[in-house]
Amino acid sequence: MPVEGRALTSGVLGRSKGPVIDDESGNTRKDPDASGRRYLGASPSKQSISRLKPKVRNILRPGNVGSWPEVRDRLNRVLMGWSHYYSYGTRASAYRAIDHDVYERVLHFLRRRHKVRSRGTTHFPDAVVFGKLGVVRLYRIPVDVPPWALW
Repeated sequence: MPVEGRALTSGVLGRSKGPVIDDESGNTRKDPDASGRRYLGASPSKQSISRLKPKVRNILRPGNVGSWPEVRDRLNRVLMGWSHYYSYGTRASAYRAIDHDVYERVLHFLRRRHKVRSRGTTHFPDAVVFGKLGVVRLYRIPVDVPPWALW
């Protein structure tokens, strides 16, 4: 069975690169049969996302007895470092997936630490975790225009 070269994606340094289709509505897809404009896109690979999750889990492990500001600062350093490394390309879906996983982990960590019997979403809703408690939400990080794009 022949393989079409335009449909292949490759992964280098934790990034997936390959053809992306921009359809009429402005959505991007990796579907080669879609009608629209083709361009070469890049995004964080699934493997790089799965490598970040154990790091978050290690920071928010049950044996971590540090104060919340220490734990939060360490978590934010890891998240910001990862987001700066993977700041090139299409990253919204990856950032949303990481934000969801971070929220679930922080919720479990705080629920256990504060001995909340319920799921904890009323005590620690999304707005509190990413707002008042100071955890970085990757999806909301502003996208800076790189200097080379200003020409």
